[in-house]
Amino acid sequence: MTANDLVLTKLGIRFQNRLIPCSIGRGGITTDKREGDGATPAGRHRIMGLYYRLDRLPAPAPWAMPIRPFDLWSDDINDPAYNHLVRTPHPFSHESMRRADPLYDMVLITDWNWPRAIPGKGSAIFLHIWRKPHHPTEGCVAFSRENLMWIIQRLIPDSHLIVTAH
Repeated sequence: MTANDLVLTKLGIRFQNRLIPCSIGRGGITTDKREGDGATPAGRHRIMGLYYRLDRLPAPAPWAMPIRPFDLWSDDINDPAYNHLVRTPHPFSHESMRRADPLYDMVLITDWNWPRAIPGKGSAIFLHIWRKPHHPTEGCVAFSRENLMWIIQRLIPDSHLIVTAH
């Protein structure tokens, strides 16, 4: 662990000598992640990319990729593209990356079950904007808009999200 890693504690995320409030999955932390369990998986998860809503904010980092109107994320274990970015039309179960609410205005992608996804081990674990303070997620880690922007502006290529079972 380094100061450049985001370390989940009982009080929030520790990152660069700050403690940042966050939300985790409604299912708590698990060492046996399954699709739909609502849990945040324990482990050392590398930050792999950043997507953002070009129509709502400027690029939060030089390496950010815009979310396009037809971008989706597959969450169907029967989909050959399970746990990957796909485009409309898409015949399998998915979620829109271009949400009406602000949750995915900025989305950090981790390497949880990606890029080689094992069906049923859970789809993407994102770091995104929270619905409201401490409101549970479906397994992702969520922050206030301001704190997520602060984190994004300080990440380095080798930053990880570190989640341990408390």
